[in-house]
Amino acid sequence: MIVDNAVYRNGRRVAHDLLVNDVVGVGAARQPGDFQWIGLHQPDESEMHAVADAFGLHPLAVEDALSAHQRPKLDLYEGMLFLVIKTLWYVDELDAVETGEIEIFVGSDYVVTVRHGAGSDLQASRRDLEHRAQVLAHGPAAVLYAVCDQVVDAYEAVGASLEEDVDEVEASVFSEARTNDSARIYTLKRELAEVRRAVVPLREPLSRMVHGRVPGVPEETGPYFRDVADHLQRVSDVVDNLDSLLSTAFDAYATRISIQQNEDMRKISAGAALVVLPTLVAGIYGMNFKYMPELDWRYGYPFAITVMVGIAVGLTVWFKRSGWL
Repeated sequence: MIVDNAVYRNGRRVAHDLLVNDVVGVGAARQPGDFQWIGLHQPDESEMHAVADAFGLHPLAVEDALSAHQRPKLDLYEGMLFLVIKTLWYVDELDAVETGEIEIFVGSDYVVTVRHGAGSDLQASRRDLEHRAQVLAHGPAAVLYAVCDQVVDAYEAVGASLEEDVDEVEASVFSEARTNDSARIYTLKRELAEVRRAVVPLREPLSRMVHGRVPGVPEETGPYFRDVADHLQRVSDVVDNLDSLLSTAFDAYATRISIQQNEDMRKISAGAALVVLPTLVAGIYGMNFKYMPELDWRYGYPFAITVMVGIAVGLTVWFKRSGWL
């Protein structure tokens, strides 16, 4: 569906009483220097093709916008640029990073944003941008900046949530309690890979915009995109650091399990010794040989019991002092 449709002039929204889906009618209000911004959310083919026909969007880019399973990229067509960015949000209960997608068509006098998924509601970006006339006056590039800025800010929020969960895993791995952290470590590493797939491919397009190497993005907008690129690099650094911490935590977890198994084996061995040696004594006196002096001794039975108890007590004291029990 078409969520919003407006014409902007000198950084201000031009008022109209037309329906948002009247793409041509709203566009008729444009004057030289104006631009039109149309926002769509999960459009069907008829809506997408109606907008594409109105602005002459390249069919390959339109196909990508409809399929909504693209990696972040920047494609340049004649008179138009096409940017794909991933949206991210975090579901803390599941330790899961959910993804969506935004496709942005930018021409000299229009911007078309196509959003898929529940992340990064662009209405917030539009409202914020409409209160910043000095930024909006830069034209379609201002919309491109605002969308990228909101999406990357969401990346930072996801990174902060992942940092909290990684801290919890580290605390659990190095706690005295016996915990099973391997599954959660794997889950978090998988979600970090999801974030990396959104962040890393976006760095190159933003770098080109920062240095004014993208047609349709004026050089004077470079400082705005530089701010977004700095935030994106910060997220990338956080992801790399968290991935390294999780790898270290998993190694520590595996080492801890090995140590615990060794401790368990020592305790089992100590317990076995406490049974085996008294059993040896009992076995000797159970052989019933005819010439065993202790068999006819009045105190033979108490003596054997005392020996077995003494062996058990002595082994227990020794094992406790050596840390085996």
